[in-house]
Amino acid sequence: MPRAGVCSCWGGQVLPLLLAYICYLLLGATIFQLLEKQAEAQSRDQFQLEKLRFLENYTCLDQQALEQFVQVILEAWVKGVNPKGNSTNPSNWDFGSSFFFAGTVVTTIGYGNLAPSTEAGQVFCVFYALMGIPLNVLFLNHLGTGLRAHLTTLDRWEDHPRHSQLLQVLGLALFLILGTLVILIFPPMFFSHVEGWSFREGFYFAFITLSTIGFGDYVVGTDPSKHYIAVYRSLAAIWILLGLAWLAVVLSLGSLLLHRCSRLWQLIRGLDLKDGAAPDSEPRSQKIPISA
Repeated sequence: MPRAGVCSCWGGQVLPLLLAYICYLLLGATIFQLLEKQAEAQSRDQFQLEKLRFLENYTCLDQQALEQFVQVILEAWVKGVNPKGNSTNPSNWDFGSSFFFAGTVVTTIGYGNLAPSTEAGQVFCVFYALMGIPLNVLFLNHLGTGLRAHLTTLDRWEDHPRHSQLLQVLGLALFLILGTLVILIFPPMFFSHVEGWSFREGFYFAFITLSTIGFGDYVVGTDPSKHYIAVYRSLAAIWILLGLAWLAVVLSLGSLLLHRCSRLWQLIRGLDLKDGAAPDSEPRSQKIPISA
């Protein structure tokens, strides 16, 4: 019965997965609460203490005036205006920054530190995202599929000599290692140097960005005390697109590489056992299947 089949699928696959998903969220919520709640309380108390000290030093201000000033600062920050520095701070909507923002829209990163404030800009952003997000997904999927198609010989590699099989596995491993260095190691080092972050902060920014989480707590090119080159944020946007494309390829090739490594290990073990056989034993030809 179709209804019985649906119930069986729900009880056998969907329900355990749903329970595991909820448990994972509950575990994450518990750990984040334990790690962050006390630090948040300390920051809140410190902020209130600083406001009291400010009122004590400037007696011409009262509590209401200070709260109004804080509200002005928050509104400026929401609109992308950094309250630090002065009016000579670089614009958030020059071409390089606008290109960076467009990239965060279509990749769904959405740092949250900058958003269109005009009615026309908000309307355009909606339609731009409606067209750009599917285009971005289509591009990344086709890129991963296209590169995967160039390696279809790996699917028939049992017909290749052993040294060719080993070279193919080493080539894939080298591609993954070099990609990791170029996408996830060198850029955080560069961002850390330019922004004055530690490597941990730079790597955190890179991971949060390329995973499209985009908290917005770390964003490149936003410190008003630093003088960035004009194309700095544009280069960061290009790095994001290349990083997402590389991740699409890794997701396509990662499981293939692990599968081939395990099969190659079985082949090597089979050869070692054959070489270690007794001299008087009759050699037998053995073919260990490598393909899935």
